[in-house]
Amino acid sequence: MAKLTKKQKVAHDKVESNRAYSLKDASALVKDITSVNFDASVELAVKLGVDPRKANQMVRGVVTLPHGTGKDVKVLALVTPDMEEAAKEAGADYVGLDDYLQKIKEGWTDVDVIITMPSVMGKLGPLGRILGPRGLMPNPKTGTVTMDVAKAVGEVKAGKIDFKVDKYGIVHAGIGKVSFEASKIEQNAHELVTTLLKLRPTAAKGVYIKSIYLSSTMSPGIGIDPKTV
Repeated sequence: MAKLTKKQKVAHDKVESNRAYSLKDASALVKDITSVNFDASVELAVKLGVDPRKANQMVRGVVTLPHGTGKDVKVLALVTPDMEEAAKEAGADYVGLDDYLQKIKEGWTDVDVIITMPSVMGKLGPLGRILGPRGLMPNPKTGTVTMDVAKAVGEVKAGKIDFKVDKYGIVHAGIGKVSFEASKIEQNAHELVTTLLKLRPTAAKGVYIKSIYLSSTMSPGIGIDPKTV
């Protein structure tokens, strides 16, 4: 194991490894143990009692965080000319179609979210090998393939994120920045966990939310008692 720096050791000493904190206490503690000299991201990791290999236990969805993510999300709207102005007014950073499809084909993926229309998806299919591994392929289930592109752009800019359980049964999601007030971190985390509870697959048996950990960039994870969420 790599040797901890002095700051990292102080942070680890402040977190009781065998303690399950309340969400409120963890939201305050994550700010206290973050020592990096930039506005670190705050992430929630939720271990679910599901088997992601089975289609009827896959957990995937979207949630609009009440206080946003604190991140300036770069949005590409791939739309037909008649929809371009609406997408620009909604706040899309890049708007167009064929020119951007060509750029992506050449390897450009400098965006966080791509939003498009159903009629354009046929053109995006061949780019799946580029967009898929980066999590950028639009999907109707996450609201990124829609006729109301302007609304979708506005929601993403306001703090809408999508999540998907990984092969280990864990959902990872960025829920804010360390500069947020502790109450805002708490409320964003609560919104995500509440959404996960609503998405519980009927095929999932036993304990659904097995563990919850809150952390920031390079900080130790803080165990949270699921009953406090």
